[in-house]
Amino acid sequence: MNELDPRHHSDNLDALTATLQMRIVYLQLPLIVPYRLAFGEQQRFDVILVGLRSADNRVGWGEATILPGYTTETVEEGWSVALALLQQCRTSTDIRQKALAAAKASPFVASAFLTALDWLESHPCLRRAGHFPLLGTVNGKFETFEALEQEIETLISIGYRTLKLKVGWDVAKDIKQVSTVQKIVAGRAQLRVDGNQGYTLEQAMEFLSLLDPTDIELVEQPCAAGDWNAAVAVKQAAGVPVMLDESIYTLDDVSRAATLGCADFVKLKLMKLGALDTLERGLRMITNRGMTPVLGNGVATDLGCWMEIAAALGNVPTAGEMNGFLKTHPQLLSPPLRMEGAEVVLNGELPEINEAVIAEYAVKKAGQWH
Repeated sequence: MNELDPRHHSDNLDALTATLQMRIVYLQLPLIVPYRLAFGEQQRFDVILVGLRSADNRVGWGEATILPGYTTETVEEGWSVALALLQQCRTSTDIRQKALAAAKASPFVASAFLTALDWLESHPCLRRAGHFPLLGTVNGKFETFEALEQEIETLISIGYRTLKLKVGWDVAKDIKQVSTVQKIVAGRAQLRVDGNQGYTLEQAMEFLSLLDPTDIELVEQPCAAGDWNAAVAVKQAAGVPVMLDESIYTLDDVSRAATLGCADFVKLKLMKLGALDTLERGLRMITNRGMTPVLGNGVATDLGCWMEIAAALGNVPTAGEMNGFLKTHPQLLSPPLRMEGAEVVLNGELPEINEAVIAEYAVKKAGQWH
C-alpha cells in the first residue's frame, strides 16, 4: 500500500495543516447467527473505529474489523497501533504519512485512519448514488437437507442470484455439500465456492477433480495466501474459474497474480488497501490486466460496507461481498443502509455515525471531541 499515497482531496494548505480532533473506539458487535469459516466460527465482529473532526465541525469515520485467521493482525495489536497513531497524529498530513508507514504491518488499522480522512474530506465516490447487487451467503455447514433448502429458497426469493458457499473443512463432505446446494439451486443462481485457505494443495486438487462445474461462478482461495506456487497449480488444474482473496493485500499482489496467470477473478477489500483512491486504482488494474474484479468484505460493519458499495458503483460488474452489515443487528450509520431485494441503494448523501450504538457496544475508548 505504501507505493500509492492517496491524493489530497483539498488544495487548501490550511486544511492539510489544521489540527484535527480524534477518537478511537473498540466495539464488540454480536452477530445475528454465528459466521462459519474454515479457520473458525465467529460469534461477533471486533471493530476498531477511528473518528476525525475538523475545526469547522466536519466529521469522518473509518473502521478496522479484525478477523483472526484472515489477517496476521490481532485485535490487541491493532488497538496498540491505533493508540500510537492517535498520539502521533495531529493533522491530515500526519495521518497520511504515519498511517501509510504503519500499513505494511497493520493494513487494517491504517485503513481506518485513511478512510476516516476520505469521509472527512467527502471523497467524490462517497457521493455516488445507485443500486448495487450483493451475493447471499449460505451459512449452513453440514445441516439437514431441509434446513439447507429453506435457507437457499429464502435467499433466492429475496432476489439473490449469486450465492456463496464455504468449504475447506473435509473434501468428501465439502463435495457432498456443494452437490446438494447445486441440486437445490437448480440453475437459479450461480455459486461462489470459498475455500478460505482451508486446503493443502493435494486436498485442493482432489476437490477440484471431484467438483461438478454446474452453476459454479468461481472457486475462491482454496490454499494458503502466501503459497503462490499452489495458486498457479490450482489455476492450471481447475475446470472452473478461480479467484484470489487472502493472497491480495497490495496492488503489487494484483500485478503478481496477473503476471503468474493464477487468477481469473481477484477480490479486493478496502481494509487491506487503505484508502478509496488506492481501492479504485486496484479495481481498474484488475480489469486492465485481463481479470475480473470482485469487491467486498463480509466481515465489516455498515460503515466499511457503505464505502465499498460506493467504490463498486461503475467499477465492479460482479455481485458484491460487502454484506457484513447484514450479519449484525447494531448498525453504525444513520440512516442505515437500505436494501431493495438483494440490492443496496445509495442516495449519494453522507450519513452520520450513530453515537448511541457506539456507547452501547464500546469496550475501550481513547481521545474525545472537545
